[in-house]
Amino acid sequence: MDVTRETSPVNENQQQVTPFQDHQAAVLAVLQGRPPRRIVYGPNYWQWFSHHRHHQTLPPEIAHCQSQLDLIEYLGLDVFSRNVYCDQQRCWFGGLAETVWDGVEVDQREQLQGQDRIIERQYRTRAGVLVERQRYLFRESTLVQEKFLVGDYARELDALEEVLKARSWRFDAARYHAVQVKVAGQGVVIAGELHSPLKMLHFTMGPEATTYLLVDYPERAAELLALHEAAQLDLVGQIAAAGVKVMMSMDNLDAAFHTPAYVENYSASFYEKAARICHAHGSLFFIHACGRQKANLQRIASYGVDGLEGVAFPPLGDVELDEAMRLAGERLIISGGISAMETDRLRTREDVDRYVADLFRRMRPYAHRFVLSASCATPYNAPWNTLRYLRDAWLRFGELE
Repeated sequence: MDVTRETSPVNENQQQVTPFQDHQAAVLAVLQGRPPRRIVYGPNYWQWFSHHRHHQTLPPEIAHCQSQLDLIEYLGLDVFSRNVYCDQQRCWFGGLAETVWDGVEVDQREQLQGQDRIIERQYRTRAGVLVERQRYLFRESTLVQEKFLVGDYARELDALEEVLKARSWRFDAARYHAVQVKVAGQGVVIAGELHSPLKMLHFTMGPEATTYLLVDYPERAAELLALHEAAQLDLVGQIAAAGVKVMMSMDNLDAAFHTPAYVENYSASFYEKAARICHAHGSLFFIHACGRQKANLQRIASYGVDGLEGVAFPPLGDVELDEAMRLAGERLIISGGISAMETDRLRTREDVDRYVADLFRRMRPYAHRFVLSASCATPYNAPWNTLRYLRDAWLRFGELE
């Protein structure tokens, strides 16, 4: 099938751009391991768009956009996203799975402190009360953890165990399909609702305390990890049974915190089982991966994982994207190519053209398993012109035939 294109008006620099129109077909080709007719470009504008909309600083050209999806459609890009449906002020990811509690009372309260939003959750268990607190920093459009759920694991492991025993998830298939219908032929919505057992501990007590816990109480930690894994695998089954094409575990798979030994000991079981469930239903299993990836690429591929989102390259990461493709074997899909470094240093059209042309030259042999995207996110201070130049360069250099 030929790539269908239509002429659009010239931009402010009097350079005509001709948008691609085969969005879903191109995304599906990559997901199925078939050579696409052109590079897939599935951006992540979540933080960037939310920041400028909330601060009323959207450029006049896109002031009419009400959502990240509106912006992606306006620019004529592909949708390969796990956050077109997320509430940017209240969660790092998710929104399609409801947390279900059985045996633990959960009280959530929100209050404004200046322009910041404070979100506090209190968990009343038979073994004690646990409290966590998050802050949405309005100025930076970022959600941060102010207080971890567990502060003293020596005293609070019983309460944490009660929380993990009581927690399960219910996938909202109707909402997922409604979002996919809204996206229509623009691409594919990813269900980014999962996180690994190791990431659960990171979310619960932070990476540093997690490291000490695994050394101090290895048997007890294994029990906690197993509780979370079982609940998450149940959710994987729900998502796959709903006909979702791609789901993602939001683990920030950086080797600094997910060392090869940690991945093998604490995450491999979840990844392998989740991938098998997905494949039995015709779904794909991805992991969000930013930071250093080189040490884990071959290992992750061996678990049956289908893709990594947001692989960073030097200086933010430790492996070039074409090298990552070679290390990852023959089937692992990798997205990335645009980091905060690029949106900061590439300010002219000529700079962007040189960068994108070189990147596409190196990635051309891997186009059947590559998605051009942000390596984690598009920072809120990225210049609008740079985002437009990246779109235009993709249109000029992205065709493969």
